[in-house]
Amino acid sequence: MALCFQDVITSKYLLLTTFTKDGRPKPTPIWGVPDGDKLLVITDDGSWKVRRINNTPRVTIARSAALGKPKSEPVEGIARVLPKSETRRVYNAVLKRYWYHAWWFYAHSIVRGGIDKVHVGLEITPAA
Repeated sequence: MALCFQDVITSKYLLLTTFTKDGRPKPTPIWGVPDGDKLLVITDDGSWKVRRINNTPRVTIARSAALGKPKSEPVEGIARVLPKSETRRVYNAVLKRYWYHAWWFYAHSIVRGGIDKVHVGLEITPAA
């Protein structure tokens, strides 16, 4: 049975695949938080995945193990980088879901310059 977008985004661990301008896939394990019919993700503002999403918003999402080994077939999605005003909301949602890693995640953010300075939120919706 094929999974739908909603089935995949409820997984605790996810594999996000972004695509280069020439179409090469670049998979990355991520933490995500379902938000209605969307998936919220926090990432480094200058990361390659943000650059690739800005160039090509097509992504795929799959259930995965904690380190990124796929556990389902991928589903298609469309990603967008959220405005900086949304960063704190997405960051807090991720901290709430992954509270057992929160101390490390929060400390890492502060050491690197602060939550709003080094992070950005992503919103992923199902492809049409």
